[in-house]
Amino acid sequence: MADRATTSRADDLYRRLRSDILNGRLLPGTKLHMTKLCQEYGISSGVLREALPRLVGEGLAVAEPQRGYQVMEISVEDLQQLAEVRILIEGTALRQSVEHGDVGFESALVAAHHTLSRTEPLNGDGTVREAWLEAHSEFHHALLAGCPNLRLQAIAAHLRDSTEVYRCWSGKLGRGDRGDRDVAGEHRRILEATVSRGADKAVAELTAHIVHTTTLMIDVQSRLDAGGARAAG
Repeated sequence: MADRATTSRADDLYRRLRSDILNGRLLPGTKLHMTKLCQEYGISSGVLREALPRLVGEGLAVAEPQRGYQVMEISVEDLQQLAEVRILIEGTALRQSVEHGDVGFESALVAAHHTLSRTEPLNGDGTVREAWLEAHSEFHHALLAGCPNLRLQAIAAHLRDSTEVYRCWSGKLGRGDRGDRDVAGEHRRILEATVSRGADKAVAELTAHIVHTTTLMIDVQSRLDAGGARAAG
């Protein structure tokens, strides 16, 4: 019973920390000091030790020998590399998903898209809604669920989690001008190409979607970096 209770508290703490990271309450590069966190969140060090590795596994935090944990750093270079790898991994997984997915795969994908299309993306202050993040994640997961290579799916999911950090922080710390971008249309085109079994078209639409998202987030991050440089000077 004690082990289950500790695990339950660790689950709750993980969700709280994840939310605080994604919403900018714990900023990029913040040191996650054990004693301070235990006091602030009212938990034991054992519970914290269970939760922190999950944040690392999701790409939200990093662990360094002798230095402990900290919230992941963000940079334009890392975001560019992240996008490059996502295009390679997710494109391969989507192609396999199109080729091998069955009717159940199609049904689940359509349902996930329906939920995403009916979920408002932004809060009143312009930050990204957690409900939309969940629906967005489920849609992208459903896209690749027909891929028979489970390790490929897992790698793709990890990379998307890292991208969500940038997405949330670009909203929290300084939203970029989204212009006339039709995000819903991008998702719809990916869906239509996938269910029609057009692998080349589906991969092309997904690639364009990743590139467009990355370009906007790089614009935000570049302006934030420039602002910080001016302030330091």
